[in-house]
Amino acid sequence: MNAHMESSAFLLRAEAVDKSFPGVHALNKVDFDLKEGEVHVLLGENGAGKSTLMKIVSGTYPKDEGKIFINDQEVDLTSPHHARNLGIGMVYQELSLIQSLSVAENIFLGSFPKRSIGTIYWSKLYKEAHKLLDDFSVAIDPHQRISTLGMAERQLVEITKALSMNVKILLLDEPTSALSDEERSRLFDIINQLQKRGVGIVYVSHRLDEVPQIGKRVSVLRDGKKIGTLPVEEADEKTLIRMMVGRELKEHFPKEEVPLGQEILRIEGLTVKNKLNRLNLILHEGEILGIAGLMGAGRTELARVLFGIDEIDSGNIFINDRQAKISSPWEAIELGLGYLTENRTDGLVPRLSVTANIILASLKRLCTMGFLRRYKEKDFSEKYIRELNIHTAGLNQKLELLSGGNQQKVALVKWLCSHSKIMIFDEPTRGIDVGSKIEVFRLMNQLVKKGVGIIMISSELPEVMAMADRILVMCRGSLSAEFQRGEATQEDILRCAVIGGE
Repeated sequence: MNAHMESSAFLLRAEAVDKSFPGVHALNKVDFDLKEGEVHVLLGENGAGKSTLMKIVSGTYPKDEGKIFINDQEVDLTSPHHARNLGIGMVYQELSLIQSLSVAENIFLGSFPKRSIGTIYWSKLYKEAHKLLDDFSVAIDPHQRISTLGMAERQLVEITKALSMNVKILLLDEPTSALSDEERSRLFDIINQLQKRGVGIVYVSHRLDEVPQIGKRVSVLRDGKKIGTLPVEEADEKTLIRMMVGRELKEHFPKEEVPLGQEILRIEGLTVKNKLNRLNLILHEGEILGIAGLMGAGRTELARVLFGIDEIDSGNIFINDRQAKISSPWEAIELGLGYLTENRTDGLVPRLSVTANIILASLKRLCTMGFLRRYKEKDFSEKYIRELNIHTAGLNQKLELLSGGNQQKVALVKWLCSHSKIMIFDEPTRGIDVGSKIEVFRLMNQLVKKGVGIIMISSELPEVMAMADRILVMCRGSLSAEFQRGEATQEDILRCAVIGGE
């Protein structure tokens, strides 16, 4: 073992760090530290305060109280730029890449290589990006636009971007949330390389199986408080779950029983070459239909086909017992479908106001002779901002200035206003805190009471199991199993997701 691994000197130390947001005490006097060449895993349920602590250490949020030391020197981090200058790099759960730029431009954003006359040295930019991607075995063309990449590839570009800054402290916030097992294994190789160079890594996760694979120590946060820190050898799964949970699951998932109405959606033999294989499913009024499966199983592809984004090769879709041909999102909206995408900023316009985003899917209903009725727009927005407790400085505040959880709520409100009868939610709780999650689930309860049918695609098995009336499991583009509410364990669902049907 390297000498620096045994060193007691801390690269990073946080003492009694405190942070509050409106209505939430996000961090309550939290202590945390990181040694050179160490991976310190930070665990906790959604909303435990993990991301908040990382954003304070990376200079994104100011702390309310407490002290932060870098190499035993107290620092007052004023911005992400300040943190970067101190050798701190962060990969955010909500990726910060610019869609319209290339991979290389994103990696070196703010530090483009320049020629002596001050112009950008393009060939050098792409060459250096290629070398960096190669160094970390990332097989992505640096000329590709970010908008053409999947979530997993974007995650790897974001990580490469952080590493390009020669960081000494690397903060990884849920870095494997969009990665396959193979990509996760590649990321772990990168982390091992960095450890050997003496980089200290804070690894935020909710995946317990990753702790022994990658960590040296593990700390657990719950409801903004630190529960404890253990060496990985003492941190078995049972102990970690006991430290993390601390309250009944029912509080998180307030599912209400709703009588099911008539069939509103039926799919027969739906096939998309190399993606979906002869799918059949039925959705009823007032029903939450959970779709479980691993990344690449075809869950998002199903949603995209239903919403008219992608074409089907064969099969039929019936809405209210009438055959429907859906060849565009506008046709889907006209037929009463709404689609909350996995990436919450798809379908929203960050530079527009909160109000403008809320009415995006309802413009037709709010217009008279082509003119928008402003009073209706205002009434709509105020009602839902109040009902969903969206924290905004006002109706005209730009969407991009809202927190991730509040942006997610705006995306939901957009579809509430549209009066959709069939809602497709793709990872509706990805990256939002526990308070926002409860509001999302409360909203789902309200919708099904009104007869809306919901297709809930989620990788969070406890959430699917708690919220869905039925669960369909997908594996390699096919439906491999169906379970009624309460019929299956997580292990049953995972087995069907990995090996398919019997």
